[in-house]
Amino acid sequence: MKSYRPQEIVVEPGVEESPIYRNVKRAFPDLPFLSSAETGVLTPPDFGAAKRRLFLQRHRGEFLKKCPGSDGQVCCNYFVINFASNCPMDCSYCYLQEYLGSNPALKVFTNVGDLIAEAGEMLEKHRKFFFRIGTGEITDSLALDPYIGFSAEVIPFFAEQPNALLELKTKSDCVDGLLGIDPKERVVVSWSMNPQRVVDADEHDTASLDERIAAAKRCQAAGYKLGFHFDPMVEYDGWEQDYRNMVERLFAAVDFRRVAWISMGVLRTTPALKRAMRSRFPSSRLPTGEQILCPDGKLRYFQPLRVSMYRKMLAWIRAAAPTTFVYLCMESREVWEQVFGFIPACEKELGSRMTESVAL
Repeated sequence: MKSYRPQEIVVEPGVEESPIYRNVKRAFPDLPFLSSAETGVLTPPDFGAAKRRLFLQRHRGEFLKKCPGSDGQVCCNYFVINFASNCPMDCSYCYLQEYLGSNPALKVFTNVGDLIAEAGEMLEKHRKFFFRIGTGEITDSLALDPYIGFSAEVIPFFAEQPNALLELKTKSDCVDGLLGIDPKERVVVSWSMNPQRVVDADEHDTASLDERIAAAKRCQAAGYKLGFHFDPMVEYDGWEQDYRNMVERLFAAVDFRRVAWISMGVLRTTPALKRAMRSRFPSSRLPTGEQILCPDGKLRYFQPLRVSMYRKMLAWIRAAAPTTFVYLCMESREVWEQVFGFIPACEKELGSRMTESVAL
């Protein structure tokens, strides 16, 4: 994948003793490090330009929260940690273009010790509850890892937790920092997957499909469990052959018995996101596809088309990974019933099924 190199780095005074700052200083010794006390924290108004200025600052507030999910859709009882905001990659369909539209600064939070302390307190307080925790809500989990070394700070902590599983979700191949750490079955490294045709057209500055598969194979060999998210699935002429070939290639390279879970979800947009996509990526065909407004305010393919796509993908996945747990992301109870023949009774049931699939 394309290496990330900001034009400048803006530092909040007082964070210079953090391991994140030291790692960034080591990664970019020739770049200007500016004090936010002198430059302020003004961010270029353009979403793409904002990615070229990296901010290092403390996070004020809670790191750990419940995944917001989507109103009226089946939830998988997931928790998220936000260690950064925005992403150095630039997918045309990225919802951050809307979600962070008024605050697009690429920020990395340096007070990792506070993050670990907060997580430790919560996990200790609720030992009877099993937490699945991800870091990829408003950034990519690993795209910045070669420069900030975040994974080396948090994986040893989560490896020792009896009631938590950490998921690192990425479109990168930046896994070198993980390979020398023993995850002790408590860390899942997962990839968002799409055929190379979609990667080329709409997943800019990400790892290629081959690079993602190779990185997954390396992580599995190093003792990590894997996850795969076929999300967003994109419908186009020839999509069936492309997605089927991708599934077959993936499971020819990795052992499905060491895959924790697989999710499926179709392309989701909103009217505001479509406007941002058309403005920033005029050559993309995604904003022109037919979608309908769903009760949660998101635009999706017509329900019969979504069900057909999910059923086909599920058949290809089952042929290659017959026992791996598969679920739908941000889908209605009706779609669950038509695809799987059942509806999770509640988010606790779905979360429990996913925990059991990891066989901890």
